[in-house]
Amino acid sequence: MQLRYSFRLYPNGPQRGALARAFGCARVVYNDALRARETARSAGLPFPKTGDLSKLLITEAKKTDDRAWLGEVSAVVLQQSLRDLDTAYRNFFDGLKGRRPRMGAPRFKSRKDSRQAVRFTANARWRITAGGDLSLPKIGDVRVTWSRALPSVPSSVTVVKDAAGRYFASFVVETDPDETLPGTDAVVGIDLGLTHFAVLSDGTKIDSPRFLRRAEKKLKREQRRLSRKAKGSSNRTKARLKVARAHARVADARRDFHHQLSTRIIRENQAIAVENLAVRGLARTRLARSVHDAGWSAFIGMLEYKAARYGRAFVRIGRFEPTSQVCSACGVKDGPKPLSVRVWTCGACGAVLDRDINAAVNVAKAAGLAVSACGARVRPGHVPAQRGEAGTHRDGHPTVAGIPLL
Repeated sequence: MQLRYSFRLYPNGPQRGALARAFGCARVVYNDALRARETARSAGLPFPKTGDLSKLLITEAKKTDDRAWLGEVSAVVLQQSLRDLDTAYRNFFDGLKGRRPRMGAPRFKSRKDSRQAVRFTANARWRITAGGDLSLPKIGDVRVTWSRALPSVPSSVTVVKDAAGRYFASFVVETDPDETLPGTDAVVGIDLGLTHFAVLSDGTKIDSPRFLRRAEKKLKREQRRLSRKAKGSSNRTKARLKVARAHARVADARRDFHHQLSTRIIRENQAIAVENLAVRGLARTRLARSVHDAGWSAFIGMLEYKAARYGRAFVRIGRFEPTSQVCSACGVKDGPKPLSVRVWTCGACGAVLDRDINAAVNVAKAAGLAVSACGARVRPGHVPAQRGEAGTHRDGHPTVAGIPLL
């Protein structure tokens, strides 16, 4: 299977200028190709093919005075920009045909977009130097902080600049399909929530870190400072970067928490069951900020791809399963209960059940996993997510230390 590994880049001044030219040239070619296809559509003509657009917008355009600066960047970057447009159209039409979730038609890119990216394939002859730098054509050797070793030779690298002004190198690698973890008899059902981020069917409760809530005070302060700056001024640009960096720190902390927790669950269990939550619907309620802060969809996505990679079973159950209404001990359904009821007694068997643990056990049972509620505690102690895998290195040299592989 294909996986993507991202590492922080630290380009110097000339390299940042060269990357800015690459971002701009790729954006211009993308917009020119989109304009040509939309013009053809409006005239009732067939879409121009990628080969024809490449010849017209890249090869021939370089010979003109208006587009001569396209020759200052690698041609592979411009070719990949056209392929990105093909992918955008393909996703749009597949959404119309019901093959994937619907998405909007391709739109023009702007130099003010929060994310800029260019991609280098093997044809560009990029390489990783002996000193651990990333050598890119017409850009130079860029310093990289390696937090782990790549499992195989990458097929491509994408250089990304985010809203906070940070640069990243994103590598696509092929991993061994036979890579599996040692087998175990443990299975687990997971009930996701807001008070506790996750409750496991064995009684473990993991507190919600609430990264956004904890950073709200600083975010509000930086946002107020931004609102006071004159539009178009250099001070406003600096304030915008401070806001973006504050948000980036929150997103990074949340992503690290998701990775560590999902890795731990995959290591310890042979089968994992989760509920298919209606995140979009919950995001329209008064709990929207807390729902977005939890990041359930990203966490479930990590569980799914890690289970596929390491030979674990992953099951999603329907969102309409009455996991909070059924007694996990005797199976009797006694109807819905308000959210204020956290512990309840089954009227049929007399079992005293914790609402969240009971739901987690029912999630596992609905997925067909053999889980017993006998060992589940009603009020277990809080078990924080392990943070032993966190860390990075800033010396610019490749290393096998840092975040260990599963």
